[in-house]
Amino acid sequence: MKRYISYIFIVSVTLCFFSCLDENPKDQLDQEAIYNNADNIYKNAVASLYNHIGSNQESEGLQGTCRGIYDYNTLTTDEAMNPIRGGDWYDGGLWENMYQHKWSANDVYLYNVWKYLFKVIVLSNQSLSVIDSHKSLLTAEQTRNFTAEVRAVRALFYYYAMDMFGRVPIVTSYDVELKHVVQSERSEVFKFIIDELQDVAPLLADKHSNKEGNYYGRITRPVVNFLLAKLALNAEIYADDNWTDGKQLDGKNIYFTVNGEKKNAWETCIWYCEQLKQQDYELESDYASNFAVHNENSKENIFTIPLDKNLYLNEYHYLFRSRHYKHGGAYGGSSENGTSATVSTVKAFGYGTNHVDNRFHINFYADTVYVDNKKIYLDNGKPLVYMPLELKLNLSYSPYKQTAGARVGKYEVDRTAYSDGKQVDNDIVLFRYADALLMEAEAKIRNNGNGAAELNAVRDRVGMPHVEANLDNILKERLLELVWEGWRRQDLIRFGKYTKAYDQRTPIDNEHTGFTTVFPIPQKCLDLNKKLKQNSGYE
Repeated sequence: MKRYISYIFIVSVTLCFFSCLDENPKDQLDQEAIYNNADNIYKNAVASLYNHIGSNQESEGLQGTCRGIYDYNTLTTDEAMNPIRGGDWYDGGLWENMYQHKWSANDVYLYNVWKYLFKVIVLSNQSLSVIDSHKSLLTAEQTRNFTAEVRAVRALFYYYAMDMFGRVPIVTSYDVELKHVVQSERSEVFKFIIDELQDVAPLLADKHSNKEGNYYGRITRPVVNFLLAKLALNAEIYADDNWTDGKQLDGKNIYFTVNGEKKNAWETCIWYCEQLKQQDYELESDYASNFAVHNENSKENIFTIPLDKNLYLNEYHYLFRSRHYKHGGAYGGSSENGTSATVSTVKAFGYGTNHVDNRFHINFYADTVYVDNKKIYLDNGKPLVYMPLELKLNLSYSPYKQTAGARVGKYEVDRTAYSDGKQVDNDIVLFRYADALLMEAEAKIRNNGNGAAELNAVRDRVGMPHVEANLDNILKERLLELVWEGWRRQDLIRFGKYTKAYDQRTPIDNEHTGFTTVFPIPQKCLDLNKKLKQNSGYE
């Protein structure tokens, strides 16, 4: 009996993946019934993959749920934390360890993230096999286009796997035997993703994915252009196979072929950002409108997770998780009184000064809280007042243990939401044009150019004064503009600050080597496949 990668890396994908002991499981769907024409092939082999971009299941979804990709990219940084509030939020040390970078290969949630990412990769490989085996029912153009879209989905998930775990197996066939599954160097995975995306981009629709219609929520050419820009911007990190040797690659000496021309990493990033300008993306005049209950018509959002409480199971948990219990109750539901912005974050916004950034009160709940112009009262009869500067990692002995910390805002509250505010109609924003402008500004500066126009366009939109275009201001602006959008870990790593002391965190032993810039390969995966080797620093 052959053992396949689909059985090794995934605990639950579909019923057929469970069936290691049966080559023909009885409850497997009849392929001839579900792949009997072009429309059904697209629905069941391509469109079905998008069911996994968002989720309502813990550790799954690119954003929206908890203990998954978003948390490991946000709550491990200087942006935010889930503090211990007496008897709440200890959870076996999970959140404290996350903030302090004290995770391990036995971290069950990292294992769940790995399973989720490779589940979708394997499903993508299965879809490619289906398309190929049923191409007699498709035109040549349909075969090319269906295949291109699936490869783009697979590349997206490989991007997240590479970013988080560094050295992962590249598997492009549905029925690869375990003995042929080997670990690839990070630079190989990086090149594979770049090559895949560049290859399929011309075959994808040049449409705005965030808008309702035939391409809503799908990976289109602009989505790929954004992702290629993001990959190029992080080329110094992703092309480095030894991230613990203290040697830094130089993006000026990392080259790509783009549109038939040789360009360095920074030039490549700039080129793809410029494509987005030509594809009619622009900043919305109202920053908050990108996160409104009905944000499908944003001119700025590039890739979103569609949410509609009456149509999709996808959920957005972060408002629910963050707000005080009474705050959630004022909206007719509940909340978990958890996630808060760090003290360094609110200070970056100018909180407590006469120069508060205009985005502060959109992105956070702070001070006295009002709902429908009415104060919210605690059980002791006092008004609910969030205390942004009183936040500590452990609030157990603080008089502010229930109220310390500015809370997650950003997304407009959907007053018709279900499930205590988790099932909402605001689409979750993954890729946004403001990010592309900041990427272009950064790439220009790193390439000895001037990124002032792009940087200050972002500031102009929110009525903030111009600043000098330098790397320090770029990193700060990325926090101000993109807070709560899941980019902070990647940004800190690129700027060399992720392993340093910040806010209330001090580096752990040997962190100066940079080993925590990738997560450990889950021990269960190492046990299943002896060819996989642990990342340096976690042995």
